[in-house]
Parts: sequence; C-alpha cells; structure tokens
Amino acid sequence: MMKWLLVVASAASLFAADPKTDVMAAMESWKQAVLKKDATALEPLLHPDLLYSHSDGRTETKADILKSLPDLGSIKIGESAVRVFGNVVLVKGPMEIVNNATTPPTKLNLYVLQVWVKGATGWQLAGRHSNRMP
Repeated sequence: MMKWLLVVASAASLFAADPKTDVMAAMESWKQAVLKKDATALEPLLHPDLLYSHSDGRTETKADILKSLPDLGSIKIGESAVRVFGNVVLVKGPMEIVNNATTPPTKLNLYVLQVWVKGATGWQLAGRHSNRMP
C-alpha cells in the first residue's frame, strides 16, 4: 500500500502546476479586472499587504486600489523575465498602459516589477513598482 501511495504522489508532482504559467494567468486576470473596473474580481488577486508603486512616485495599498480603479483603455504586457523563488514569483518587463482619464487619453510606456505571492487563496500581487521608459 505504501508503494502505491508513493507512486501516486510522484505522479501527481509531475503534473503539478507550473508557477510561471499560474502567475501569468493571474496577471491576465488582474489585467481584465482592472480594465473592467471590477473590484470584486480584483480583490482576491491583491495581497492584503500590497504595496503598489506608480511611476509618479505614489504608493497605494490594496484598499486604495480597490476604491479608485483607474479608467484605462488598454494594458499591453510585453515579454517579461519571470523568476520563481518557491511561493514568490518576480515578473519584470515592459507594460504599455492607455489612461482614458485624461483628455486626450495618454499612453504610458513603463518597466514594471510585480511580486506575486502564493497563499491559501492562490497567487496574489504583493508588490508592484514601475518606472517610465526613457
């Protein structure tokens, strides 16, 4: 019986989810929730201790983000470097954001570092820092 359990456990580990794939899926869910201004869908994707730094130097918390979702026309995530450290994943790469809150809408070209942490409810954004591209 013990050998059978070891075989089943080993087989299950072969089909375990890939953290990179899971985090990229979470990033897509984050993107869709932000674009739709859907705080209900966004809430579980944000870590309770989130530090969300903007390219203008402002830093917001989870509560700040959820109460004032921006009016964005699009978010394009470019090819990113992904590093896995157990239950923490760093994603660094370019992001183009169109802000519809300005007239005319403005396009921001950013380099963004996102820190994703895996907890009991899945992958959550715990940190974000962005810089404007030169």
